[in-house]
Amino acid sequence: METLGTRLKALRKTKKVTQQQVADAIGVSKTSVIYWEKDENLPKHDSLMALASTLGVTSDYLLNGKNASIDNNVGVPFPLTGRLVPVISWVQAGSWTTVESVPAGTQFEEWLPPNPKCGKNGYGLTVVGESMLPDFRPADKIYVNPDFQTNDLKTGDLVIVSCEGDLEATFKKLIVESGSMYLQPLNPDWPEKTIPLIDGCKLVGKVVGLYRDV
Repeated sequence: METLGTRLKALRKTKKVTQQQVADAIGVSKTSVIYWEKDENLPKHDSLMALASTLGVTSDYLLNGKNASIDNNVGVPFPLTGRLVPVISWVQAGSWTTVESVPAGTQFEEWLPPNPKCGKNGYGLTVVGESMLPDFRPADKIYVNPDFQTNDLKTGDLVIVSCEGDLEATFKKLIVESGSMYLQPLNPDWPEKTIPLIDGCKLVGKVVGLYRDV
């Protein structure tokens, strides 16, 4: 009889990774993985979602053996090393600068595969709107590194910006010119062509990657 434990063990062996590698990838102890494979314990929600994302299957498959496939644009299995990246809201993105800014006990409903460019405090965002078409479509996921040096930014970098009074952060291309910074949408049909980076606005993240379902 198949169980979560037998499915987990079979997936791990198929991908030729160790229990320790799985544990490191999702941020738990090796003992937890051992207990799950023996069906002596069930993973909590966050761990279950992280397991599914890391192993390239759905959480429903791990639990019930159904709906195994996840379609994505990754040609080969992503590495089972590094930290899974939590997807947060655009409201949270306005203040996320260090891990200490995340309230204790925060539950993340979605995770992205590891991306070392994110750094230790990186996060994911879901693209909304059409201002960054055609490069970034609505529902795309972007990787963001909040631990960047502003002095290292240059024209063409993609950034997350938070402005006082705005409820949500925004995603734009950065233009650096004569000591001033401007924001620009990628969509050539967008009505606002160039937006000055005014007082009260701050750069809170640098976009370092894209993840797209297909």
